[in-house]
Amino acid sequence: MNLNQIHNVYFIGIGGIGMSALARYFKNIGKQVSGYDKTPTMLTRELIESGIEIHFEDNIDLIPKNFYVENTLVIITPAVPKMHSEWNYFLEREYQVKKRAEVLGIITKDTFCFAVAGTHGKTTTSSILGHILYESGVDVTAFIGGIVENYNSNLIGSGKTVTVVEADEFDRSFLHLHPNIACITSMDADHLDIYGTSDAIAESFVEFANKIEDKNKLFITKDLPLKGVTVAVNEDAVYNVFNVRIENGSYVFDINTPKGILKDFRFGLPGRHNLMNALMAIAMAEIFGTPTEAIAVALASFKGVKRRFSYQIKTKNLVYIDDYAHHPTEIDAVHQAVRELYPDKKVLAVFQPHLFSRTRDFADDFAKSLSNFDEVILMDIYPARELPIEGITSDWLLSKIDNQHKKLVQKEELIKTILESNAQIIVTIGAGDIGEMIVSIKQALNENI
Repeated sequence: MNLNQIHNVYFIGIGGIGMSALARYFKNIGKQVSGYDKTPTMLTRELIESGIEIHFEDNIDLIPKNFYVENTLVIITPAVPKMHSEWNYFLEREYQVKKRAEVLGIITKDTFCFAVAGTHGKTTTSSILGHILYESGVDVTAFIGGIVENYNSNLIGSGKTVTVVEADEFDRSFLHLHPNIACITSMDADHLDIYGTSDAIAESFVEFANKIEDKNKLFITKDLPLKGVTVAVNEDAVYNVFNVRIENGSYVFDINTPKGILKDFRFGLPGRHNLMNALMAIAMAEIFGTPTEAIAVALASFKGVKRRFSYQIKTKNLVYIDDYAHHPTEIDAVHQAVRELYPDKKVLAVFQPHLFSRTRDFADDFAKSLSNFDEVILMDIYPARELPIEGITSDWLLSKIDNQHKKLVQKEELIKTILESNAQIIVTIGAGDIGEMIVSIKQALNENI
């Protein structure tokens, strides 16, 4: 498919974080963009403000009339149900209908492509890499699965020769990509509703890794059963962060590289997992040829990604942090970062489980991770694309958590319950619509200080 011959791009599920980045991209390069989504969000409001027409009812009569032409590309998200009338309307009339991953593959095929894969760390790593390349003057476009604070957007740059993409393992999407340089941050079991087994996930990652013929351009953590350039924090590896210290709330560290030691890099995101994310991005930028000084300057100016250990309140007596974590490993990373920064403070974790299948598959691990906090508030499971599974409830998950200070709270009672806690550190965690409550929680806490 030749994108130059496409004039109109219609999105079904335009409000998703990955879909909205593509919508911004096509708008930036001069295409007519419109779309449907199920519910209004902050993202859809921003897209509408940029001039993109969006409606929130599955109704073919609401599709703009100028999109009923042959040179319209229709992009769908995997979350759209198969009985969706707009989707079927376009299919029946043999429009070009593509998944988001397929379109990313088409865009990146004719560029120099950096692909960031892994069950955790994709968004932060790709954001750091995109920021480094953009700040270094590279002609780059980076498609990000989160809102990058420096740009208040999930799209960095509008270049035509270099792309940075998150290589998403969901639905084997990353196999559509054509990467020149790639990294794999982790290969934990996830999306078992799609893959069935952890072995199937591992096989998919191996298939992705094989897309990189030059293994000197594939960066991996030491624990992965793959051939590539190893990256580690305080461990022996080809790229190794060491001499880590905290100065004025930021990490300062040195890096062993094949070309020698790089000293005194500064990075503002807390947590050892974020040090690894930063090192992955540094290694990829370095092998691309980005000057060391430019990498260091860009890294120091990186402000982070919204909903990735994102400070909402930061005072002497109260800290409120929000994080997108929705897998036990990610919750453990949040806990490690909080304990490192606030070792003597009481920590309240508010968790909204995401997907019935994920809650079922990792219930014991979720319970173990959440038990580490001083106090736990559990919300009902956010279903996203799923129907309920019998017996899989937040009440069932709560029973597994080994913590005396735990309770299940309905959304309507959440803010009241948070205000009743005497915890000095509050962390909201989850990938569901808890993200839409952050502003209200923050306002209530500020009024209660």
